[in-house]
Formats: sequence, C-alpha cells, structure tokens
Amino acid sequence: MIFILTSNPFIEAFVESDAIGKLIFIALIVLSIISWSIILQKIWLLYQVKETSFAFRRTFQEHKNTPLTIQYQARNRPEYPNSFFIIYEIVKTKTKELFGKNQQEVLSSDDIACLDVATESAIASLKKYLDKHLYILSTIVTLAPFLGLLGTVYGILITFSGMKADPINASNQAVLGGLSLALTTTVIGLINAIPALIGYNALKNSVQGFEVEMNRFATEVVERMVFTSPRKLGDVNK
Repeated sequence: MIFILTSNPFIEAFVESDAIGKLIFIALIVLSIISWSIILQKIWLLYQVKETSFAFRRTFQEHKNTPLTIQYQARNRPEYPNSFFIIYEIVKTKTKELFGKNQQEVLSSDDIACLDVATESAIASLKKYLDKHLYILSTIVTLAPFLGLLGTVYGILITFSGMKADPINASNQAVLGGLSLALTTTVIGLINAIPALIGYNALKNSVQGFEVEMNRFATEVVERMVFTSPRKLGDVNK
C-alpha cells in the first residue's frame, strides 16, 4: 500500500515540490472538497424538497374542492422546506384575510393580484434558498483551472531557473520534478473544474425546473380559491 501511494505521480509531485508548489496543491484539494460537498448536499436537498412538496401536491389534489379545510402535517425540517405547502399556506392565509375583510362571495381582480404577488414573493424566496451557495461552484469552475495554470507556469519556471543556475550539473530529477509539478497541477485543476461545471449546470437546471413546478402549483391553488365560493372553501374564520 505504501509503495502504491509513493509511486502515485500526484503524491510524488507534491512531495518533491517546494512550499509554493505544495500550497497550490493544497488549494486545489480544498477546492475539490468544497465542490463535491456542495454538489452532494444540493442533490440531497433538492431530492428532499421535491419529495415532500410533491407529496403535499397529491394531498391538495385529493381535497381541491375544499382547499381551506386541508389538514396536513408538514415535517418540521427547516433545512428541507416543503415548498408547495409553504405556497399553499400563504395563499390560504391571504385568502381567509381577504374574504374576512371584504365580506363578499368572490375575490376581485385586485384580490387576485394580491394573491399573485404573495405567491411570486414566496417562490422567489424559495428559489433563492435552493440557489444558495451555487455561486461557489461557478467560482470554482473559473478558479481551479487558473490555479492549475499557476502550478504549470511555476513548475516550468523553477525547472528553467534550476537549469540556468547550474546548466552543467542540473540533474534529471530536478528537471522532472518541476515538469511533474507543472503537469499534475494542470490535471488537478481540470479535475476540479469539470465536475464543478457539470454539477453547477445540472443543479441550476433542476432548480429552474422546480421553479416552474412551484409557479404551476401556485396558479392552481389561486384558481381553486378564486373559482370556488366561500361556502365551499370552508369556514374562513377557522
């Protein structure tokens, strides 16, 4: 096992590099850890949010004729918000408030606009929560290759500096050590950037797709409130 580790070109390049070279290696490793942590955490977050949200949508569909009387126990997990339930609660609360205030059988166009604004605000907040920290991935996509390029340039620089200082006695080991640093940092930079780019685009697309689902559900909830009389909606004072 020790032989395998010591014969690994990345480990050899790290061991043979100087303090600056080691610092570049460490920075690239840290970026890799951050990148994969965000990707895995966001995948799990989106899975949980979608699962709980779609479960509530099924409940809503079963009771859509009496939307204000739905009893649903949402999981008390603030880190995994039930987006559809949050939207429903906002529309429900606002609708009760409007019916209680206006004392009329139908909602006016101004009331509907008020509901639309409330849902748009909620969806924007939820999307912002789901997008949180994704900017770090886009930063890594740009930063990692530049760090790799820095390692490349620095490795070549120390190689030629050593050859220039002692062109006759410059050893193959010194030359190969600098070139090894140059090549390995380039590879690690790309290994960081490629998954970060794929993860960022996939997660962004998933969040945008879920935003469409949230808007669709919000429209459905508002329509049920608008086109059902207060008597069928349930007791607005509950």
